[in-house]
Amino acid sequence: MPVQTELSRMIESICREKGVGRDVVIEAVEQAILSAARRNYPSARLEAKYNPEIGKVELFRVLTVVERVKDPNIEISLEEARSKDPEVQLGDEILEKLPEVSSRVGAYVARQNLLQKIRDTERALVYDEFKKLKGELTHLGTVQKLDRRNIIVNLGRTEAVLPEKEQIPRERYRPGDRIRAYILDVEMSQSQGPRVVLSRTHPGFLIKLFEHEVPEIFQGIVQVKAAAREPGVRAKIAVTSKDPDVDPIGACVGPRGTRVQAVVQELRGEKIDIVLWSEDAAEFVCRALAPAKVSRIIIDDEERKMEVIVPDDQLSLAIGRKGQNVRLASKLTGFDLTVKSESEVAKEQQDARLALMQIEGMDEALADELYESGVRTVEDLANADLDTLLEAENLTPEKARELQERARDWIAQHPAEQQSSEADLSSAMTSDAGEEEFSEEGPSASVEAAEETRGS
Repeated sequence: MPVQTELSRMIESICREKGVGRDVVIEAVEQAILSAARRNYPSARLEAKYNPEIGKVELFRVLTVVERVKDPNIEISLEEARSKDPEVQLGDEILEKLPEVSSRVGAYVARQNLLQKIRDTERALVYDEFKKLKGELTHLGTVQKLDRRNIIVNLGRTEAVLPEKEQIPRERYRPGDRIRAYILDVEMSQSQGPRVVLSRTHPGFLIKLFEHEVPEIFQGIVQVKAAAREPGVRAKIAVTSKDPDVDPIGACVGPRGTRVQAVVQELRGEKIDIVLWSEDAAEFVCRALAPAKVSRIIIDDEERKMEVIVPDDQLSLAIGRKGQNVRLASKLTGFDLTVKSESEVAKEQQDARLALMQIEGMDEALADELYESGVRTVEDLANADLDTLLEAENLTPEKARELQERARDWIAQHPAEQQSSEADLSSAMTSDAGEEEFSEEGPSASVEAAEETRGS
């Protein structure tokens, strides 16, 4: 029957208090004893083994059997070894039991090493637990304190940080408040242990909230294909259904809107547009821009860009307040969207037609076809690759090369006129300004320019 000693009781106590496995604690004790014993036996090969029958750690020195001993700390003569074990041979290794580590220094080192080992083990367990939860929702945590503008959240086994940039604008918390968030990242620091980073602005937070509220999403019947957010203001989420009998939008809305309202409440009133996803990129973009109606779309698959043309009275609706609708639609679909009104496009097309008609052999129909292919100035024509030009139905390779040669000749003869023509067309085309704005604020046409046009 195992003997209950102070050491065995300490091992059991640590297992209960720290939630660490018995084998892990025993290994830590053995390593601590070895560390303390090496002070007395610096050059010896030592082994420590916990004996549950006596409740103590037994310490051994490993000795190699040799004919002539040169270093008694690691070797033993054959004669002496056979006095302990008659069957031992040269080259064998035997274990010599050493006195227990009982000095005050040894006990202190053992205790410190054990505590450090336990801390490291606890940190590793917490890190492994939360690393698996990356991309998931936390259970309801408690706001512990405010560190500058970051929020420190108690998740039970560890603390997490909700950085200022991951907080919903105008959202305020006080110590003791309950909070739910998205596990954005889990990092391991040698000095401070695991660091869990939370977010309430990530699109994944929106997706996981719907998964929590909508059983059909949790069961995999309804799938969330994409999500885009402007935290605290508006969001779009694209859904589809594997079951033709299940309406994915209706499932997300829920009876009397209860499901979507629960998500809106968690996001502090953030408006949510639920969009039906489509494999057809153009159709998906049209749905993402709803409620605005789209007249037609010009797609550039290689550059992942789309030029969206809408009726004049739909331009404001398509762009949204400060470009919000088109920015979210772009994030949702993955396309750089440029929104233009029909009158804007008609003027651009007329300007491009007049520019291209200056080239001998160009007619209106061909100029319009080239416009649809992205060729809108004489310089575009001169520098376009042959495949782009041949998108025009009635243009042969020979004719295309001939037009390009004439375009180059025209540029050489009219450099001042070409620069003036390009400047006029550039000012008429809002897409260039829109692309600049996209890099800063979002993928829209030049929203400010469009608003000025409407205002005037």
